[in-house]
Amino acid sequence: MPSSLNGSLASSQPPNGDTDPSSASNSKPKPGITYAGQDKLPKLPIPELEDTCKRYLDALRPLQSHREQTETEAAVQEFLKRDGPILQDKLKKYATGKSSYIEQFWYDSYLNFDNPVVLNLNPFFLLEDDPTPARNNQVTRAASLVTSALSFVRAVRREELPPDTVRGNPLCMYQYSRLFGTARVPTEHGCQIGQDEGGKHLVVLCRGQFYWFDVLDDNSDLIMTEKDMAVNLQVIVDDAVQTPIQEAAKGALGVLSTENRKIWAGLRDVLTREEESNNAECLNTVDSAIFILCLDYTEPQTSAQLCGNMLCGSSEVVKGVQIGTCTNRWYDKLQIIVCKNGSAGLNFEHTGVDGHTVLRMASDVYTDTILRFAKSINGHSPSLWISTSPDPSKRDPSSFGDVSTTPHKLEWDMVPELSTALRFAETRLADLIQQNEFQTLDFEAYGKNFITSMGFSPDAFVQMAFQAAYYGLYGRVECTYEPAMTKFFLHGRTEAIRSVTAESVAFVQTFWAEVSAAQKVEALKKASQKHTNITRECSKAQGQDRHLYALFSVWQRALDEDGAEAASSNGYSSPTDAGSPLSSPFGSPKRDTNLSSENGDSHGSPASRPVSHPQAPPPQQMPSLFADSGWDRINNTILSTSNCGNPSLRQFGFGPTSGDGFGIGYIIKDDSIAICASSKHRQTQRFVDAIEAYFLEIRRLLRMVQSKATSPRASRAREAERPDVGSRFKTKGRVIKGEKEGAGEVKVEEEEDDGLGGYGFFDAGMLLQAIKANEDETASEKAVGQARRSVGKKLRLSEY
Repeated sequence: MPSSLNGSLASSQPPNGDTDPSSASNSKPKPGITYAGQDKLPKLPIPELEDTCKRYLDALRPLQSHREQTETEAAVQEFLKRDGPILQDKLKKYATGKSSYIEQFWYDSYLNFDNPVVLNLNPFFLLEDDPTPARNNQVTRAASLVTSALSFVRAVRREELPPDTVRGNPLCMYQYSRLFGTARVPTEHGCQIGQDEGGKHLVVLCRGQFYWFDVLDDNSDLIMTEKDMAVNLQVIVDDAVQTPIQEAAKGALGVLSTENRKIWAGLRDVLTREEESNNAECLNTVDSAIFILCLDYTEPQTSAQLCGNMLCGSSEVVKGVQIGTCTNRWYDKLQIIVCKNGSAGLNFEHTGVDGHTVLRMASDVYTDTILRFAKSINGHSPSLWISTSPDPSKRDPSSFGDVSTTPHKLEWDMVPELSTALRFAETRLADLIQQNEFQTLDFEAYGKNFITSMGFSPDAFVQMAFQAAYYGLYGRVECTYEPAMTKFFLHGRTEAIRSVTAESVAFVQTFWAEVSAAQKVEALKKASQKHTNITRECSKAQGQDRHLYALFSVWQRALDEDGAEAASSNGYSSPTDAGSPLSSPFGSPKRDTNLSSENGDSHGSPASRPVSHPQAPPPQQMPSLFADSGWDRINNTILSTSNCGNPSLRQFGFGPTSGDGFGIGYIIKDDSIAICASSKHRQTQRFVDAIEAYFLEIRRLLRMVQSKATSPRASRAREAERPDVGSRFKTKGRVIKGEKEGAGEVKVEEEEDDGLGGYGFFDAGMLLQAIKANEDETASEKAVGQARRSVGKKLRLSEY
């Protein structure tokens, strides 16, 4: 039977409270290998205040006008002399004895987010199809994925999951302990994360109806074979179809998890207030499940439709009733989603886990489905796991303990108040879905192999593609975000990479200018190297965003303690980090006038001010750095990007983090690049097309300047071939070459535009005008006049 959910993570606490987890692990050693290296991980360092401020100014400089730069520099200097050192000292004192200086603030920012989590917080993964086509039907695929996922759960609980490493360096494994059996539970004062660490049952959603059955015993061993699992799932599908979908939609309570969090908290109270009702028990069954399996009745045909289905479900209204898959979800938990045609993916609650953690799960699950199929053919095939569950079919059923493997349908008491709330929640969700669009790019011309052969970091190369494509469409750069993993540190999450730099701006301007291919490639090299350097520093927790957010949170806490009107975490936009791992955890505070600093004149000239011992500012006055417009600028992310994936994934993505922005999830594979872009109908397809056109054009430019004639795709074995007069192969046929001679030195006039979509230059000539502003005006007018006289076919008047 489902056990009670333990509300172990409150909105005011990090996952294991305010204590140092290393001391806890010393008092209770962990016997397994999964967390064996936790005690050796360093704590997340608090950067030096001066270094953070310098990085902050560097990140803003390409985004600001000269006047804005001057104002921000003055605000930063004021901050360094007054508020900054005081807040830095408070942060260091606060962090003493804690696992991470940012962790509690991070959780507060997520859990106090009041807007719906769907499309705002939860990312998705779209898995590749099963390599054996016969297994790509819904029940078979779902049973296979669930069985592998439960093997992963077993490995985590028994601490047999090998630790993550990068180049031999161990990563923090703490997030895996919060991946299963957890639920985001809304309350009147913000959300909490509850967890049933020993949960044994699975909840299945089918056509908006809820079912459950036990799948593990007390030792976390599987109690069902894959065949047994398939039988249960088929029984559920057959039962769900008995209720007409229009009728089932009226009781699809999963829609309530898409509501505003405070409204959802009130509705949970409605669900549980009647003592004779079984709604409380039903709700606890869902919350305490290991994870949710969603069986959809639809078959999305395109990649974009599949991505939309995994992120927010489909919206389809028939005779006034919502029958789309958006009603077949529960967004407060980890979900595995399987369509009727076997297409599958994951949607996950992002508070406690980042994309890297869920990616490991998705990869291992996908791999295990293949290995188990291989083992059915060859019993000596390898296993992914250190140990496996005893074969359930050979166990004594009494050894399973108190379990129920027969599917049970949850029957909710639909009081009128719930029915009305469900209707309104669905219409709001349908609005939200209609306000967003998704487009994908499955670019197969090249991938990581080609990029690295040209000497570029794959991630930096793709990031510059986003910059160049956006600049080509709009003639400007915008604030861009990419997360860098900081799991080299204890309880590390992410740091913000700010992709727009002076070098990236120089590159996009050069790329769209009438200059040589060599100049464009050289500018790309400089921009990519700068991005790589910033990424490396952020991975070492030497960025600016997280540190500044912690300082801002310390200031907020001081306001609360002083009894002043607080700029609480409910008073600013909380993070919408999609996958990501996926975007900045900063929201710009919405300031009342009594919280703002004085006007810019109060900052004074930073050079003329003597350095003195900082004095505490009035508690109601916002520190100058946070009151400055630069803080708003850097926290209004237009291009929110995240690189997360491997060959097990087909796509990855999340919703846009601002009304006029794009959410871009991308996967760089050996010979392809997959991109999922979302926006609130901001020409998403056109932007994706521009990215594809850039990829083709930059390849053309790279080949033009490539000095070697060897194809960049040639393997080391092929490069090792050398002409040998005495070779025994010299007369055995003509050598067949994959590319034409001199492919690495293609001439400009011999290549077409490679489909840049008409944007080799701006049609209106705006970019050319900016680039050639210093050219002789008279000569330009003369050239235009000559061009006009020669354009088009000259008509004979006699023809009329």
